[in-house]
Amino acid sequence: MSIGENYISIIKKRFQSVKDLGDKTIQRLSADELNWAYNEESNSVAVIIRHMSGNMVSRWTDFLTADGEKSYRNRDEEFSPAAASKEELLKIWESGWQVLFSALGSLNEQDLLKNIYIRGESHLVIDAIERQMAHYAYHVGQIVYIGKLLKNDQWESLSIPRGKSEEYLQEMLNKQADEN
Repeated sequence: MSIGENYISIIKKRFQSVKDLGDKTIQRLSADELNWAYNEESNSVAVIIRHMSGNMVSRWTDFLTADGEKSYRNRDEEFSPAAASKEELLKIWESGWQVLFSALGSLNEQDLLKNIYIRGESHLVIDAIERQMAHYAYHVGQIVYIGKLLKNDQWESLSIPRGKSEEYLQEMLNKQADEN
């Protein structure tokens, strides 16, 4: 497998990992919790979901051939505090990710060094992918943080629980030894 093919495979896994963190957090929250915001200047999980999905649909639709900021996108509206049901939010969340994964699935190694545009600014495809990865990881981190705030002592860790690093390391080393 070439370096470009490896990169595309790896980035798909990384985006899926970021999505999984968001999925797990969203599943743990009620509709009221998804629509909760700390204050007027803070975003709820619902707002972040709408923003991420709007960004994904805009950026990844016709990824190689059209500017990533589509004329139909209303970014400001994504940040409105309009309440939504959990089912509505899940549909919005999934629709954005579907567009992203479809676009990634259509890429080949030769595409990685092509130029695309976002708001009229030229980017190599590989740079645009990394830009979006950073953006989505940032927002999913916000979603997880809000979930932890709301669930407090009922929160179950999505990664290595506090005080369990050594135990986790030993499990991974034992698993690796068993595979070899």
